[in-house]
Amino acid sequence: MTEVVYHIAVTADLFIADKNGVADESVFLYGDDGGDFFESVRGYHAVLMGRKTYEYGFQYGLKPGELSGIAQAVNPELKHYIFSNQLDFESNEQVELVKEDAVSFCKRLKQETSDQPKKIWLCGGGELAGKLLDHQLIDTLILKINPIILGEGIPLFGYSKQKINLKLTDSKTYESGIIVPTYQILYSKG
Repeated sequence: MTEVVYHIAVTADLFIADKNGVADESVFLYGDDGGDFFESVRGYHAVLMGRKTYEYGFQYGLKPGELSGIAQAVNPELKHYIFSNQLDFESNEQVELVKEDAVSFCKRLKQETSDQPKKIWLCGGGELAGKLLDHQLIDTLILKINPIILGEGIPLFGYSKQKINLKLTDSKTYESGIIVPTYQILYSKG
């Protein structure tokens, strides 16, 4: 079975970045979770990200076709799937540019059979997450809730307006004020 996990840092008002797409130390408390985030990234088999999330790394020297910074630092074996019709670079063994519909691609990815269960990390962006949520393709939601309210920014699930029930399966609290709940997503059968 392949599990898609939306594992992302958010503000207390559920924005994944400010209105300009900034998601750096001015918005989030990085490293204030005892290293748990980096440890969890080691457990993922692949990462899904939208164009804006991938391009965010360009300001830090990332070049098209290269692994994201977190993968380079923590899990250089992490296969990347970048969803964009605007980016243009040659896919390689580690970074695949996906120009087809994200929903169709992710349905196929989840149906791939393997001897071992696989965990795929959806790390952003909000629009991609909203599309996948609308088509019931996200299994688990892990939020790293930072103790800050932005008032406006990029929403956790983009434009999705789905009503979805969640089942809390784990929760951690850190001295910095960060709270990390883990939820199983419960889609209605109708």
